[in-house]
Amino acid sequence: MTEQPTSHERPQPGAVPAPQPGAGPADPRGALPRVPASPAVTGAGPLGEGDPLAAPQASAGGQGGRSTPSGTPLPLDEGPEHSQPAAEEPGPHRPRPAPDTIPVQPASGEQERTPAQPAGPERRTGQAAPPHGPMPMRRDGDRLRFVGAATRRIARGIDLDEIVMGLCRATVPTFSDAILVYLRDPLPVGDERPTGPLQLRLRRTDRIPQQRDVEDGILPVPAPESSGLAALTKELCEVRPGGALAEVLRGVRPVFADAPGAADALPELLGDDLPVPPGQHAILAPLRGRRRVIGAALFLRRPERPAFEADDLLVAAQLATHSALGIDKAVLYGREAYIADELQRTMLPEHLPRCTGVRLASRYLPAAETARVGGDWYDAIPLPGSRVALVVGDVMGHSMTSAAIMGQLRTTAQTLAGLDLPPQEVLHHLDEQAQRLGTDRMATCLYAVYVPVAHRITVANAGHPPPVLLHLGGRAEVLRVPAGAPIGVGGVDFEAVELDAPAGATLLLYTDGLVESRLRDVWTGIEQLREKLASTAQLTGIDHPPPLEALCDEVLDMLGPGDRDDDIALLAARFDGIAPSDVAYWFLEPEDSAPGRARRLARRALSRWGLEELTDSVELLVSEVVTNAVRYASRPITLRLLRTDVLRCEVGDDVPQLPRLRQARATDEGGRGLYLVNRLARRWGATRLSTGKVVWFELNRG
Repeated sequence: MTEQPTSHERPQPGAVPAPQPGAGPADPRGALPRVPASPAVTGAGPLGEGDPLAAPQASAGGQGGRSTPSGTPLPLDEGPEHSQPAAEEPGPHRPRPAPDTIPVQPASGEQERTPAQPAGPERRTGQAAPPHGPMPMRRDGDRLRFVGAATRRIARGIDLDEIVMGLCRATVPTFSDAILVYLRDPLPVGDERPTGPLQLRLRRTDRIPQQRDVEDGILPVPAPESSGLAALTKELCEVRPGGALAEVLRGVRPVFADAPGAADALPELLGDDLPVPPGQHAILAPLRGRRRVIGAALFLRRPERPAFEADDLLVAAQLATHSALGIDKAVLYGREAYIADELQRTMLPEHLPRCTGVRLASRYLPAAETARVGGDWYDAIPLPGSRVALVVGDVMGHSMTSAAIMGQLRTTAQTLAGLDLPPQEVLHHLDEQAQRLGTDRMATCLYAVYVPVAHRITVANAGHPPPVLLHLGGRAEVLRVPAGAPIGVGGVDFEAVELDAPAGATLLLYTDGLVESRLRDVWTGIEQLREKLASTAQLTGIDHPPPLEALCDEVLDMLGPGDRDDDIALLAARFDGIAPSDVAYWFLEPEDSAPGRARRLARRALSRWGLEELTDSVELLVSEVVTNAVRYASRPITLRLLRTDVLRCEVGDDVPQLPRLRQARATDEGGRGLYLVNRLARRWGATRLSTGKVVWFELNRG
């Protein structure tokens, strides 16, 4: 259906055009549908929350109300039902198309009636205005303009609720006094074949109040009504196969409520004990998507309103068709958005690990709310020896493909970190993996390993922006690390550098979306980031570093409204380190006396730290783990105790096979050492190294 713009000639102030012979009273606006000066048209939430037909509080600029830009409610159409437009006056005024609203605004030369003014004879025609509701649509032009504006309003919705609300707000009160929208439960997605019986659930209702009080010019909030339209609140309806409602839905075309088929279908939809009140005018319109019926809409008018005409069935059909197709697309869009969100959520760490000697915080911002996927990622991976690997990367682009490649590279990085490879070797293998994924699969990545005992960090870079180190005194420093080539180029050598990581310092890893945009280049953004970190650190003083979470928020605040061109990944690490006095380290020869010596050394360390209450448990577990290492090791065994918030014990040997927990049989002489470790320790594990393995366990202090 094609919309034609309609011209409206505004009358000159003080001039009333003469009516044409045989025509009705002159009205330069035409008999267009008008919104009554009533409280806001409202709707209940999904699934019948509250009274679905009761209107909430009215507001001048609320979502459900219709008002002029100044906040004054739009007036009623003050002409008679059959008024004709006046003849055009010659003059310099140019005709203006009707605005895209429902209904059309009154001309500027007309005086609007406020709610405080009593309803009397029409100012220009001398005839009384209709007492209830908007003007009925008596001309095809009225219906065309209404359908055009209504379909545009419905089409503006993106998700399901917006489309259903657009249908309700477009039709009430211009086309009907109330509307009930039923949707299939559950709604099928795309080509998905629905299972089970056809059920319709009441999704939303809108109505206008029956009573309007304009005393003192204030429109009061109507109270919920216990009869009439408010009684139509059946939430779930099961469509009986072969029933009257099923036949109406199968026919697809809207029908009048008093038609032979609809007369039996409405009680089935609304409930046998909830019929349409006598005198109500109603149209039942099936909502058909691309492949199947997905719901129904019921349009209602009060008895005092003119009854629906045959042409109103065409209007209802257009509204139902546009709404059903929009709902179909919204369901598909919702499924795609859900898949994208799940993909991004599962490919980024849900929670950062708690690592010894370092505190972590992170942020991720997508490039757009409508496409929450991208190729940026961050990760923190615990390593043997209380070390931690810090990773941040950025795959080219921010699409579903970029997110899929990011997931593969992140998984590869985690696997390589578990092998305890040096940072430069990790980047080398990531480069090979990117080349296997495709010739154009490129990414930047920065991989760092923090050693809390030595207070050192080793960094390797593959074309990524350099990290920024915020010292305890408030000085922010851009670390000088080799830039390197991006991952996926191939044939390049990556270089690692070892730097100091003093206690109290904060390392900030980020992607280029934080520092680069259309408004600034990457090095300007890095300098602004450095200044932002320094100024934030001054707020807490030189002896107290800023809290990590607040620091991340402050960093993101440097982004302006036009700076979000790419997704952003941010990882902040606060280095606490482990003091040398909290570390005990020994080498043990792989001989039979090693378990006894390990028990004595552990007992002395616990006595020095004041942890004598843990002596029995530590001696037992250390003896079991060292005994297992002595059985297979050929080189000296390492034993290390770390005192942090927990007591951690690590035993390393040169055998790469990892021990496995198993249930020993009653006749077995061994196989119970790890069972004791599993029962007594807070946590335990084993990690393979390039030179062997490390078995560790933790005990709570006190």
